[in-house]
Amino acid sequence: MKVAVLKGGRSLERQVSLRSAARVEDALTSLGHQVVSLDAGADLVRRLKEEGPEVAFIALHGPGGEDGTPQELLEILGIPYTGPGVTACIRCMDKVLAKHLLRAAGIPTPDWVAFNATAFRELGAADALEEIEARLGFPLVVKPGAQGSALGVRFAASRDDVPEALVAAFSYDDRVMLERHVAGPELAVSLLDGDGRTEYVCPAELAPAETAAVQGVATRAYEALGCTGFARVDLMLDADAAAQVLEANAIPGLTDTSLFPMAANAAGISFEDLVARIVDLARARGPVASATLPG
Repeated sequence: MKVAVLKGGRSLERQVSLRSAARVEDALTSLGHQVVSLDAGADLVRRLKEEGPEVAFIALHGPGGEDGTPQELLEILGIPYTGPGVTACIRCMDKVLAKHLLRAAGIPTPDWVAFNATAFRELGAADALEEIEARLGFPLVVKPGAQGSALGVRFAASRDDVPEALVAAFSYDDRVMLERHVAGPELAVSLLDGDGRTEYVCPAELAPAETAAVQGVATRAYEALGCTGFARVDLMLDADAAAQVLEANAIPGLTDTSLFPMAANAAGISFEDLVARIVDLARARGPVASATLPG
């Protein structure tokens, strides 16, 4: 089968994308597939049309990769692709939107506030810091509203730390989120076709009941955001050992140090088997019809 691997792009996560793609390409080749390596650029659509792949494996990270952009193009071309669909990608990439959807679905997530650059520079949002402190307390985590990985994320232990943290976050996106800090272990739950594969960041050691609860919350988040195929849900455990969802990653990294393949390996799934299953899921879903205007 001919599989196009979409990689690189122009986001700040280009290098991670290239590393993920290289590993995926090796696995696809070992599985007997014909691999077409495509560095996402201005000629992407033309090359996809020329090559006519049966499946596109999306190994792009960050804006322009996991925000629905290549997914929309692949739907226009009628090419099945790996990972979640357009809507889920948009939801996962926009951290603020994702938080609203999680809260609406009754899924626990740390309290937050958000505002954009216009509110900050022209409407005096910084003057609401006293109210933000009263609502969220300190410490806080300040994040860009839509960015992959941990780019632009800053920890604000006190009010004095907030201005610098905001400047850092705004350098990556025109919308920022200030989130209540949860003091506890961080967990990453990897989901493959809705089947939870959990990788715990040491020193987290959970009892079976706690493990089931964490996987249940992660699965609910996966479904609430509309994910299909595979994704990773990041959580924190609070002081009461209750899971709080931070975000979901529509296209988690697939490098040799990434959590998703590590979790699969811990569950007895080799990287080659993981890639094979991801491709099979894309083929089974088939081309996704793009939205069309009425009439």
